[in-house]
Amino acid sequence: MERILISQTPGYLGKEVTICGWVNTRRDHGGIVFIDLRDASGIVQVILKAEKASGIKPEWVLCIKGLVKERPRGMQNPHLLTGKVEIQSENLQVLSKAKTPPFSIEGEGYDISEEKRLKYRYLDLRRERMRNNLRSRQRVIHFIRDFLIDQGFLEIETPLLTKSTPEGARDFLVPARLQPGLFYALPQSPQQYKQLLMVAGLEKYFQIARCLRDEDPRSDRQAEFTQLDIETSFMDQAEILQLIEGLFVNIVKKLFPEKRIKEIPFPRISYQKAMEKYSSDKPDLRNNKNNPDELAFSFIVDFPMFEWKKEEKRWDAVHHPFTMPQTEDVKEIKKNPQKVLAFQYDLVLNGEEVGGGSLRSYRSETLQAVFEVMGHNKEAIKKQFGHLLKAFEYGVPPHGGIAVGFDRFLSILVNEKNIREVIAFPKTGDNRDLMMEAPSDISESQLKELSLRINKRKTKKRLF
Repeated sequence: MERILISQTPGYLGKEVTICGWVNTRRDHGGIVFIDLRDASGIVQVILKAEKASGIKPEWVLCIKGLVKERPRGMQNPHLLTGKVEIQSENLQVLSKAKTPPFSIEGEGYDISEEKRLKYRYLDLRRERMRNNLRSRQRVIHFIRDFLIDQGFLEIETPLLTKSTPEGARDFLVPARLQPGLFYALPQSPQQYKQLLMVAGLEKYFQIARCLRDEDPRSDRQAEFTQLDIETSFMDQAEILQLIEGLFVNIVKKLFPEKRIKEIPFPRISYQKAMEKYSSDKPDLRNNKNNPDELAFSFIVDFPMFEWKKEEKRWDAVHHPFTMPQTEDVKEIKKNPQKVLAFQYDLVLNGEEVGGGSLRSYRSETLQAVFEVMGHNKEAIKKQFGHLLKAFEYGVPPHGGIAVGFDRFLSILVNEKNIREVIAFPKTGDNRDLMMEAPSDISESQLKELSLRINKRKTKKRLF
């Protein structure tokens, strides 16, 4: 007999079925044992004779064949999908035994240390809250794909091995074995690739993109994370913001109807006004900040193009160097960088920046002027970004886009305070994977093959 999901058992009343799963709980009542068996779809009560249940403990994996019966009145559980039925076991097979877990998987799990939960993440993911978070993640991603494809967007994957370029954060570097001494970089974002897709004439691109940044420890960041990446041609700033607003309004209304959006259309607030009124470029506009079902979206616009880096004594781009200045006067950009505004915009939700984007500089002379203000000479610009500038020689359309921090956005929707709660296998705040014990040593033979040597004087104490 084929196995059915536990959630399907109510549809088999009076019939024999085979179910498989984990022992959630065990209750002994004289010569009868009640087991709550759990699979990915739900939980159902199983009745066993005591001799057949001998030795069975929580988290053992069982295969049970039995009759689906209606539970006695007064014994039914209205809170469970399967609460009106139970399985009278006729045959039991132990598929796998289990040690006693290091923590309970019942309840929310917030009271358990995060390090222990991350070390045994495969156990923590058995928790109903965590499974629900991952289900919500899939539902939102599925909705985004359908929405954007209906709008004429094309989903395109971009490379994970690319070139190291100065874009704000540190790159993760990958040595090239076949080209000793040379390195790939893992992408901080698909920024240059999506602009090259616009040069290719594809006009509407999106990707649920994996991004990697070697940043210093921060509680709300991860070394690798997911972003919704969008790029369009021939759309101005207002049209891009309208597209994003439509997407997020529909996500909330269709998938999270219990949530209430404070204001539609989303307020557009200039960076200067936000700083003057709220002392923040990511203001929390909720009426009641203790109400998790209130969603206050806003767009922050008209950011400065440049910011002065005191320690480095140079100008840097507030967003990134590909952002279009709100002037095409190259002389003005170079002469008065402190006065130049940018076609840059952030999407803010409940006091958190959940997305950022801009119109892009598509004229080579503008892009080159921005790089010069940032302190790059022409030779360095050509070496690091020559591929992009060359592509711009072959007819590039006006274009712009946005990248939304998917993990952060989702954590707000499902009322989680930490993005690690909506990621299947996250890392700690200092970028360690406690479950896999990474980062880890590699062998001398691997180092030799990659033409690398470790500076042992700078090597820190091992993490595991």
